[in-house]
Amino acid sequence: MIFNSFEFLVFYPIVLALFFLLPSKWRWIMLLVASYYFYLSWNASLIFLIVFTTVVSWVSSLLIERGHDRHPDKPNGPLEKLWLILTLVASLGVLFFFKYFNFLSKSVNDVINLIAPTPSDPLILNLILPVGISFYTFQTLSYVIDVYRGSVKTEKHFGYYALYVSFFPQLVAGPIERPENLIPQLHADHKPEWNNTVRGLRKMLIGFFKKIAVADLISPMVNAVYNDAENATGIGVLIATVLFAFQIYCDFAGYTDIAIGCSEIMGIKLMQNFDRPYISETIAEFWRRWHISHSSWFKDYIYFPLGGSRCSTFRHMLNICIVFLVSGLWHGAAWTFVMWGLLHGIYQVIGYFTMPLRNKLWEKLKISTSSVLVKTIRKFNTFLLVCIGWMFFRANSFGDLITLFKKLFTDWHFNGEYFSGTFETMGITVLSAVTAILALLVMQRLDASKLGIIDPSAPPKFDKKGRPLPAEGAAWLSESRYVFILWAIVLAWLILLVGDGASSFIYFQF
Repeated sequence: MIFNSFEFLVFYPIVLALFFLLPSKWRWIMLLVASYYFYLSWNASLIFLIVFTTVVSWVSSLLIERGHDRHPDKPNGPLEKLWLILTLVASLGVLFFFKYFNFLSKSVNDVINLIAPTPSDPLILNLILPVGISFYTFQTLSYVIDVYRGSVKTEKHFGYYALYVSFFPQLVAGPIERPENLIPQLHADHKPEWNNTVRGLRKMLIGFFKKIAVADLISPMVNAVYNDAENATGIGVLIATVLFAFQIYCDFAGYTDIAIGCSEIMGIKLMQNFDRPYISETIAEFWRRWHISHSSWFKDYIYFPLGGSRCSTFRHMLNICIVFLVSGLWHGAAWTFVMWGLLHGIYQVIGYFTMPLRNKLWEKLKISTSSVLVKTIRKFNTFLLVCIGWMFFRANSFGDLITLFKKLFTDWHFNGEYFSGTFETMGITVLSAVTAILALLVMQRLDASKLGIIDPSAPPKFDKKGRPLPAEGAAWLSESRYVFILWAIVLAWLILLVGDGASSFIYFQF
């Protein structure tokens, strides 16, 4: 079951109705059953994996906290470390086996074949990658590690903890929630609230718009190039790569928006996961705006334990590269993903050492680094570097990646037949191009207005004449033009679904 399907259109209203009709003390049961049903709809035979990971992490956390209570002066003795290690081995062992066994087997076999005179075939198992395994594994690990550190208390109620791990809106593609944020909200007695409903619906509609009107619209254009690298052209690779940058953003951010909106209507607030990443002026800023829950997880549980920046410059740079190398591997069992992650680490190392030189250059040119010109150049350069990275991410294989780079830098012919042939191969028509541009403009406007992202503690705003502006909750009708656009897209999606079915989200494979 995916968000953009008829099944979910039936499933979610039923869950929402039961959530508010049932007494508060029984809601966790209904949500847990609904969440497991949501996961079972993907692959019922693999439900035991999420149950296993949940049980192991919950029992280990109880044993760790029991050790803390017995020895408050020495909270983390050998036994507590043993429980933590067992949890890491069990949870990561399941993740590595299902996600990386075949990749490691093939890689090791390739190395052996380079040395041995007689080539051999790798051991390849017929494994099905469980949907969302990387996300719920990281959520359980953060919980056990935080209990071990003493920063959170254990959840004594197994049902609530199981719901924290499997909460259906963010189960298969995040955000990767922290226990201190989500578990207390699962315990709370939520009442139907108009503002929550308005904000949640806004966020869901924006998510549907990003997924259907942008990501799904340009997906065939990208696939036409990346799935047929040998016949690609230089201009085709360039256009497809830029389009993929927006496709993956709208696909992933669209999922996150829908997940946040679903939860918001129930009164449960999930963390923000994207913040206009393509306006970033540096790669470091890009990662503070892109997949925020993922970036913060790696920072808290890998980067800081490695020493962070509180060490020598060499070690600091090495820590950055290690984090992004692991991040690339987390995204997929292929060398293209590993190289993509390492590339972003190298970007940051180069940026760290060249920033003073670049600032001196602007100073000599007597141009302020806070000027529009400098900011625009930095945003363009960052977007260009990110797009180069997306080529590694999207390429189907290392061989395709090499081919695509060759095409990008060599296969150019400035004549009408060359361009028209490329556009025809990619399925780009005047109508599709205009539609895509308009959709991207609307998406940019929606992100810029931060619709659905509300800060209740924010002070009231006033116009130039000193008149109070309507609060976010009351601004629903004043922004109705966006609502009508979004509803039109959703209606078109419902019509298209009759024939083609819903397309999955890219990050479900991770």
